[in-house]
Amino acid sequence: MEIRNVSIIAHVDHGKTTLVDGLLNITESLSTKEKSERVMDQMDLEKERGITIKSKNASIQYKGTKINIIDTPGHADFGGEVERVLSMADSSLLLVDAFEGPMPQTRFVLSKSLQLGHKPILVINKIDRDGSQPDVVLDKVFDLFDELGADHDQMDFPVVYASAKNGFASLELDKAGSSDKDLNPILDLILKHVPAYPASATDPLQFQIMNLDYDDYVGRLGIGRVFRGRIRTGDNLKLISTQAADASFRVSRLYGYGGIQRKEIEQAEAGDIVALAGLEEIHIGDTICHPDQIDPRPPITVDEPTVSMFFSVNDSPFAGREGDYVTTRQLRERLFKETRTNVAMRVLEDPDRKDRFSVQGRGDLHLSVLIESMRREGYELQVSRPEVITKQEHGEILEPWERLVIDVPEQYSGTIINELNRRKGEMQGMETSSHGTTRLEYIIPVRGMIGIRGFLLTESRGTAAVNSNFMAYREYAGVMPGRKLGALVSMEDGETVPFALFNIQERGSLFVGPGVAVYTGMIIGESARDNDLEVNPCREKKLTNIRASGSDEAIRLTPARSMSLEQALEFIDDDELLELTPKNIRLRKKLLNATERKRAAKQQKTAG
Repeated sequence: MEIRNVSIIAHVDHGKTTLVDGLLNITESLSTKEKSERVMDQMDLEKERGITIKSKNASIQYKGTKINIIDTPGHADFGGEVERVLSMADSSLLLVDAFEGPMPQTRFVLSKSLQLGHKPILVINKIDRDGSQPDVVLDKVFDLFDELGADHDQMDFPVVYASAKNGFASLELDKAGSSDKDLNPILDLILKHVPAYPASATDPLQFQIMNLDYDDYVGRLGIGRVFRGRIRTGDNLKLISTQAADASFRVSRLYGYGGIQRKEIEQAEAGDIVALAGLEEIHIGDTICHPDQIDPRPPITVDEPTVSMFFSVNDSPFAGREGDYVTTRQLRERLFKETRTNVAMRVLEDPDRKDRFSVQGRGDLHLSVLIESMRREGYELQVSRPEVITKQEHGEILEPWERLVIDVPEQYSGTIINELNRRKGEMQGMETSSHGTTRLEYIIPVRGMIGIRGFLLTESRGTAAVNSNFMAYREYAGVMPGRKLGALVSMEDGETVPFALFNIQERGSLFVGPGVAVYTGMIIGESARDNDLEVNPCREKKLTNIRASGSDEAIRLTPARSMSLEQALEFIDDDELLELTPKNIRLRKKLLNATERKRAAKQQKTAG
């Protein structure tokens, strides 16, 4: 049976998961029990956020051909996933919204696909959406291909017009949804334009690990592609490791894909994507060959991390009350376990403090997904403010810059432009549509991106659409202004009471409501001024026998500002920490240890 391997590239919310649902359904690749909306979003965080975090495989049968579909993350922060899974594919479906056109995350993943020599198939989706402009979008995609350095063959890409939600596609725009009422044209294009892998099953085996998984019954699984030859259950093979010594092993189990499920198989041939068991020590990028014919593939490389945070055990007064895993040993094991499958993440032990670890990732979203996952697993921890990772070349300091695109109603654009300029952003383009929406294109230091999303959503009344991706390391942009306003900090331990909060809310906006346990040093709100303010949220009203009209008015509290994980990370300053437990997210002032107090005193003396 011939095999086609194709990845799907799309920006967040352009309909990628819905399209995969449609292709699985029309080829009857799912059982009745498996059928559901967004079946490829298997993690709770993926369903909640509407983004793909972990790459996944699916397989369908169409006209006697097996088509392996590889779901790629759409956000640049998960580039470690993107770069390796694209290596398993021979072409890509480029899915673009007929209204929004190509967006920053589309640009990032597409550039990786073109570098691998893929000739994408363009799917212009949501053509039935109000305000759609497929012809304009097609021109923008041509411009994007040219900008990314696509060759002549790649520029000659096939185009199909579709509505994944309504289940139709057509090679001709005027026939979409009328005469063409299913998604078969997309599958036909895959058979026509995606090449079958040319290697023969009789060639020497070459299998590379692209992903890792774990099974409670058979242990660690290595997921990858057979680039040459044939692999069978029971084969004695050689592992060529990128991080450890080479090892001989026997394939105990072999799994292929049918629909979205792994199914045990006896053998697989060149071009197929499979999972194998039999090795405990296995790493992404390792090559598996026959012992007598060793020919390793080039190691998988990913872009370096750009943002770092300190993770440490929770040492607040509430430590150990809400989590199952609270020790340094448990935190260390969990973080280093993450690096086994998350190749774009680095974990470094802090030489000054044994209970603290520097965790480096591709962006604040990359790290926040790890934090949220650990919270849900029962971990207690605290993290510092995200910081960018700088480089030094030829005596010059370089820092990471991002390409930023913001779609916002025209009336809010002036305030946003002023803020982006304050954060050292450089405008690259500005365009206002007939619908009254302004698109701002900037390049901006990653430092300037910290906290920007919360500001944009607040200033635009929740209407701004923000998209960004890593561009390059460029010259250091200079001193960046920090948070404008200070914090309201509790000066007492206890439980918040309405009377105290009523008096405090005049001095800023609150993050907590009545009846919430607080401790000294915990941040309970944002000050209305630029300095921190210590307050007592636990102070009860003194009772007397005297009553007077006007002094006993009903207390009216403004609803507390609920802070999400991302908003809290954007809010905290250098001298603050985020305390995370399975039940709560708290902000607090940092307690300095002896070493840090000496360092701070020395810096203050030098500055004075």
